[in-house]
Amino acid sequence: MSMIADFYGGKSILITGATGFLGKVLMEKLFRTSPDLRVIYILVRPKAGQTLQQRVFQILNSKLFEKVKEVCPNVHEKIRAISADLNQNDFAISMQDMQELLSYTDIIFHCAATVRFDDHLRHAVQLNVTATQQLLLMASQMPNLEAFIHISTAFSNCNLKHIDEVIYPCPVEPKKIIDSMEWLDDAIIDEITPKLIGDRPNTYTYTKALGEMVVQQESGKLNIAIIRPSIVGATWQEPFPGWVDNINGPTGLIVAAGKGFLRSIRATPMAVADLIPADIVVNLTLAVGWYTAVHRPKSTLIYHCTSGNLNPCNWGKMGIQVLATFEKIPLERAFRRPKADFTTNNVTTQYWNAVSHRAPAIIYDFYLRLTGRKPRMTKLMNRLLRTLSMLEYFINRSWEWSTYNTEMLMSKLSPEDQRVFNFDVRQLNWLEYIENYVLGVKKYLLKEDMAGIPEAKQHLKRLRNIHYLFNTALFLIAWRLLIARSQVARNVWFFIVSFCYKFLSYFRASSTLKV
Repeated sequence: MSMIADFYGGKSILITGATGFLGKVLMEKLFRTSPDLRVIYILVRPKAGQTLQQRVFQILNSKLFEKVKEVCPNVHEKIRAISADLNQNDFAISMQDMQELLSYTDIIFHCAATVRFDDHLRHAVQLNVTATQQLLLMASQMPNLEAFIHISTAFSNCNLKHIDEVIYPCPVEPKKIIDSMEWLDDAIIDEITPKLIGDRPNTYTYTKALGEMVVQQESGKLNIAIIRPSIVGATWQEPFPGWVDNINGPTGLIVAAGKGFLRSIRATPMAVADLIPADIVVNLTLAVGWYTAVHRPKSTLIYHCTSGNLNPCNWGKMGIQVLATFEKIPLERAFRRPKADFTTNNVTTQYWNAVSHRAPAIIYDFYLRLTGRKPRMTKLMNRLLRTLSMLEYFINRSWEWSTYNTEMLMSKLSPEDQRVFNFDVRQLNWLEYIENYVLGVKKYLLKEDMAGIPEAKQHLKRLRNIHYLFNTALFLIAWRLLIARSQVARNVWFFIVSFCYKFLSYFRASSTLKV
């Protein structure tokens, strides 16, 4: 019998961010392993033209919850959707709903956050800092609360090379940042944002670090733990391999590469791609919830949920594995492909790629206009290149995260719990995982027919050939213009042609002598 699954039986659980990718996987695992839990409260923002019940039905009707319905047929009765908006004071929760939450909640999993790297500082502070502060205030009024689990990010302290399982202070107190956001106008906030975030790359990582400080300062007598996952990707094993439903992080790169829009990225091939499957994060989260509530540690423990120090996979290797999956070629042959197909890291190639990506998009949009259709490729390509620019910081660096608390927790689990709630990333086979990830993107995210894979591979091959042809034509045109304007270029060109002519003459003469 699983002690963790048994612990959640009969519990009333509040999940923020339950409509997000990680929140859905967390709910699914809870229902599947502890079908006798009392209720899961989820905070849902009102959406025009859709009731709360319709949004819950939409979640439960997805492929993700197929297995849940077998073990928990009345799952729809165990989800209590509460109208809430994390941008508002007290989350705009009605008095009746608030009273119910305060009276019955046993466990809180705080997953809600804005994950947009380029989000405005005011909005990022509201969702990642102020909302956390308000939720902690609610938690302090819950007489039955046993544990508060805060989901942060392993990159909250990405300005450091080695990161321990501790909370690092920020130069400015979170309360001062929260207060200033209330009266400063957007122009002043835009001006001071670079100074506030310092050597962090964006507002996301900065405000997640502030959120951790808020947890430390506002915890009071609560039993709190913080989990720091790295780059969350598709599921590894549960409820089935490769499930994903958004284009964040590496998923967007896989979609772009699979559709033929992306042929290379500006990255460091040997930098560690610290990807972590969503189900590993969820398993650790549920184990931490159990341990925090039952063992009640004297201080707030931080758990790193990362792969780089235990089972590393670099970006170059990952790109090769993606290619092998796309084209279904042997992995050994994929490894012989030029590395530039996947990763490159120089300024000249950066600008060349920008031109070679945008120019075909402009030509394709011109074709769409001629055929009376709406042009869309340039806008899509600009969005992709902007995303790549924001990811550049993370795909050119490696970090070292200590995992003492995570490994300690693993040793505390029974063999049954280690099996049911497996978060041992050392067991992950990257080749199998990436293959399932790519196929999962096609099947679950893009909802494409798996029978169309041969046709899709031919389409990808055509797009690749067009890309190479366009690059060759662009190079020849640039070289021709250079020859017309530069005597040095003409001399170099004359030397190359003369050398090739002499080589061919020598080869023909050698062949004649042999005959």
